[in-house]
Amino acid sequence: MTVYTVGTFDLLHIGHLDLLEYCKTLGDKFVVGVASDEVVASYKRNVPVIPLAERMRMLKALACVDAVVSYDKLEYVTQCKEVDVDIFVIGEDWGNKPHNIAVEKYLKSKGKKIIQVSYNPQTSSTKIKQNVIAQIHKGKYMVHDVV
Repeated sequence: MTVYTVGTFDLLHIGHLDLLEYCKTLGDKFVVGVASDEVVASYKRNVPVIPLAERMRMLKALACVDAVVSYDKLEYVTQCKEVDVDIFVIGEDWGNKPHNIAVEKYLKSKGKKIIQVSYNPQTSSTKIKQNVIAQIHKGKYMVHDVV
C-alpha cells in the first residue's frame, strides 16, 4: 500500500512530524508531495521562507518518509497516478476547490482511500513565523535552559 500526502512543509515542526509519522503507519511506502513556491503563491499570501530543494532534503532525511516529490501545479491527479497512490492523506482544511474535487473523483473511481486528518493546534509554520516577528518587535529573545 502506497500512502501519499502533500504540503508546503515550510519551517518543519512537530505538527509536520506527527502527520508524517502517522502517514507511515498506514502503508508500506510513504511518499510526500511538496508544493513549489509557485504553487504556494497561487493560494497563500507569502511564499515559503525555506527553498523547495531544502524542504525536500529535510523531508527525505526523515526515517518515516520513503520518497519525496515536488509538484508545480495545484493539481493532484497526475502525482497520484505517478505515485500509484492507495491512500491519500489530506488536512482538515481540504475544502471544495476544483483541484480537490478532481482528485477525490479520480481516487474514488479507482477504489482508493482518502483520509482526512486534523492539524496540531499547538503549532504551525504560520504561528512560528508570527512568534519570530513578535519577538523581533519586542526586542526580546526566548531563553531556553539547556539540559
